[in-house]
Amino acid sequence: MFWKIARYTLVLLFSTVFLSCSEYQKVLKDTDITRKYEYAQKLYDEGDYKRANRLFEQIAPQFVGKPQGERVMFFFANSYFEIEDYNFAGYQFERFLKSYPRSDKAPEAAFLGAKSYYMLSPKYSLDQTDTDKALTKLQLFINSYPESEYTVEANEMARELTTKKEQKAFEIAKQFVKLGEYYVLDYNLSGIAALDNFVNDYPGSVFREEALFQKFRATTNLAMNSTFRKRKERLDEAVEAYDNLMENYPETEFSKEAEKLREDIQDELNKYIELENLAK
Repeated sequence: MFWKIARYTLVLLFSTVFLSCSEYQKVLKDTDITRKYEYAQKLYDEGDYKRANRLFEQIAPQFVGKPQGERVMFFFANSYFEIEDYNFAGYQFERFLKSYPRSDKAPEAAFLGAKSYYMLSPKYSLDQTDTDKALTKLQLFINSYPESEYTVEANEMARELTTKKEQKAFEIAKQFVKLGEYYVLDYNLSGIAALDNFVNDYPGSVFREEALFQKFRATTNLAMNSTFRKRKERLDEAVEAYDNLMENYPETEFSKEAEKLREDIQDELNKYIELENLAK
């Protein structure tokens, strides 16, 4: 009995799928725009965004300037978003906003267009062109629709993308410091400059504490490996970097390593004091 019911259910299921596919293929080839529109709307409402998208793609140009054009264009753009084709989604939402800037759907379209580029943003180590574009679109949305129901989510996405850009800039600077352990002069100087730029560009960054510590490391390494003529000046710069770290983060998580480096610096400075005393 069970297997008869199971077979019947499978036959019914396959028949439904076959009829649905058959009907879709007929509508796809149909020249009746109204029928295509109604069937595309039906598929869209059922969550069959991939097939709905195909039909909207066919009919969208023919609805430009017509009363249904606004709906068709929005659903067309959103169907791309739903099937995770974010490049086309972003592009189509931009087209929608240019065509219908006063639409009731404009805030949602602006948000989803920005979110499309957010979804394209790669991990921090890769090129951040899409991240920059997403941030621009998100900021434009936030400025244009500050009271929107999507504004909180837009702000969260913008913060996440900003952190991603900060991490990329910080990791590049930190890599210079790491290479400075082997190639002292050029890479430590580059690391110090990059870290200074990072702190100035991103004063509220979550990486700021470590950036100040890494600068202290770089200045210390540079000082310790400098010629006698340059060493005193660079040791003083290292002390200044240490003081800056401790002033901003007196309970820094890097305190143990920082204190050890500070002791090494003081040992070197003491040598200069001894030399000065001998010279008197």
